[in-house]
Amino acid sequence: MNAREKSQIENIGLAKDGHLKIAWVKEHMPVLNRIRAQFEEEQPFAGLKVAISLHLEAKTAYLAKVIQAGGADVTITGSNPLSTQDDVCAALVEDGITVFARYNPEPDEYKEHLIRTLETEPDLIIDDGGDLVSILHDERQDLISRVRGGAEETTTGILRLKSLEKSGELKFPMIAVNDAYCKYLFDNRYGTGQSVWDGINRTTNLVVAGKTVVVVGYGWCGRGVAMRAKGLGAKVVVCEVDAIKAVEAHMDGHTVLPMTEAAKVGDYFVTVTGNYGAISREHFTVMKDGAVLANAGHFDVEVDKAALEEMAAEKREVRKNIDEYVMPDGRRLYLLAEGRLVNLAAGDGHPAEIMDMTFALQALSLKYVSERYETLGSKVHTVPYELDEAVARFKLEALGIQLDTLSDEQKRYLESWKW
Repeated sequence: MNAREKSQIENIGLAKDGHLKIAWVKEHMPVLNRIRAQFEEEQPFAGLKVAISLHLEAKTAYLAKVIQAGGADVTITGSNPLSTQDDVCAALVEDGITVFARYNPEPDEYKEHLIRTLETEPDLIIDDGGDLVSILHDERQDLISRVRGGAEETTTGILRLKSLEKSGELKFPMIAVNDAYCKYLFDNRYGTGQSVWDGINRTTNLVVAGKTVVVVGYGWCGRGVAMRAKGLGAKVVVCEVDAIKAVEAHMDGHTVLPMTEAAKVGDYFVTVTGNYGAISREHFTVMKDGAVLANAGHFDVEVDKAALEEMAAEKREVRKNIDEYVMPDGRRLYLLAEGRLVNLAAGDGHPAEIMDMTFALQALSLKYVSERYETLGSKVHTVPYELDEAVARFKLEALGIQLDTLSDEQKRYLESWKW
């Protein structure tokens, strides 16, 4: 069967709009374009099957096409029910890529798409949040033997991988792309910072300036969200469990408070912890009327939706991607995008120029694993520095920026313990 016959998507007739979206991001992804040219010549994935689970929108689609250009038989599914774009799925199917995804499927259908993707018996995997790897190690170990390894996109997935590795159960090598310099310094900070506020502003159409934004978690994503909130004119409060990050937030000019206190003053709340229950029942009790709740972590567990549902006297959708929860005392709390990733569920995700670098790392890491899987061992590996640096240099070249170079004398000075 060809890709159209195998795929499960919403509507192949939407492909035209999807092609336009993919063409637009392609024009703004020079690093990935360079790697595509390299892959077309070298064919590093010739004869191999690649399974991808990522937020299925235009930038991800172009990554899939780059890997396909390297000779791979590519199958792709979404990593979040609300971030899949049906027109992009249709365009990929027309381009010969098998797709199991559609916007907002039922939970059972979403799980089925993941399993169908794995049933293609992939040699290599690109994962986002660890769903493919988790299913392989839990329910479908019968599909593991062919897998050479893969790459993981995000913090949540890496936590799951390291848990597997620690328990001795990880069956193949995985590259932790999220831990690369060209991922967390740019994607997590500038990408998340911009796209989170793109999603919030697009969805609410409310002003940010003069309001108090509570950022829960001050990792690289939290730093970006706080930085952009400050730039929009907000007063920023940071909640943290890590003492060092809390000191950093303080010295960056933000107020640091425990969530029990921050909950009383926030107008906007953005969770970026990767953990369960960052905002919970005790916090809902003291929030101001009109507080807006958004999540920028991978899974929809950071805002306790179950508690919110139980506490509310009334719930209704007041605007697309905004659910209003009316508390018994009349206060209204607004949850965006069902507590899922607000930048993708209620927006288009990170800017193309940012994802250019991240997806370049994914493509190069996948090639690295494919070539070395027999010697890497079943571990979580960092992205080799030479790949990280190569992506940065490709980016600088695309921007027309030149670097200084050390003279031989300067190199000798740095390498010597005396002058």
